[in-house]
Order: sequence, then structure tokens, then C-alpha cells
Amino acid sequence: MMVDRIVNKDGRAPEFTFLMDPGHRVIDRYGLLNPRGRGWPHPTVYVIDRKGVVRWKFTEVNYKIRPTNEMILEALQEVSP
Repeated sequence: MMVDRIVNKDGRAPEFTFLMDPGHRVIDRYGLLNPRGRGWPHPTVYVIDRKGVVRWKFTEVNYKIRPTNEMILEALQEVSP
């Protein structure tokens, strides 16, 4: 499991929750299934406000391209009270 690998590498558990979607119901609902990824989705980061509204999304079909920390922090600051 991913959390176990992080603990083994860093010596401590991450301070956030990992979510799993083994039947890829959520992946399918959001249209993120990578048809060449053997059930894996396209990498996506969401910023969701306290009401459950998606306020920012970053999806990239190339798994090597990820949003920067600055991009995510800026999106978080826009939804923070």
C-alpha cells in the first residue's frame, strides 16, 4: 500500500488521507480513466471547497506532468476564508 511505502521511506505517515477507487466508479464518473492505463486514471488534482464544490482542477494525460506546489497553493488560497 502507498502509505506503507511512504512510512518506510520517510519514517512517518503523510498528514493527508489517501482515497481508493478499486471499481473506478469515481474515475468513470469524472471521465478520468486512461484507456491505456490498465484501470489507472489520468493524474488529477482537485481543490474542493467546504461545500463540496470543485473550485480548481488539474488533469494531465502525461503522468510525468504534475501541477507545481505554487499552483496548488494559489488555488487553495482562493477558496480559503
